[in-house]
Amino acid sequence: MQSIYKKEINMNHKIYITDEERRKCRKVADTFAELENRDTAIVVTDAGRYGFVRLSHYDELYGFGKAVCYTDSIALFDALWKDWMNEQLFQIALENPPLMDLDYEDIFNALPKEKQAELMSKRGYFAQKSGITNA
Repeated sequence: MQSIYKKEINMNHKIYITDEERRKCRKVADTFAELENRDTAIVVTDAGRYGFVRLSHYDELYGFGKAVCYTDSIALFDALWKDWMNEQLFQIALENPPLMDLDYEDIFNALPKEKQAELMSKRGYFAQKSGITNA
């Protein structure tokens, strides 16, 4: 009877992320964590067999308002890249008040081509640093 019980537990212990993807996701999370602005309310944490969870929209009273789980390193990379880019565009808009009323895409399009290229070149840098080859 005891062996049946153990078998049932093992069958219910589903793995949602492979060891290889866990390693890749860890590297992606570590790459962006090194660059994280401490004022940014985004945290990536290892959720064990479920993958990695990106927590965002932090409020001191209510905690994190959004949680998304990732089991794919490229999807995690894309989400963190977007977060990083949006933070950069927000900082640029803070320095140039007429841009504050625009959405992120419009802020980006309002930048000089050189600044756009500079920001976009960071994607390749982050991809190489995190080991993502097809980002």
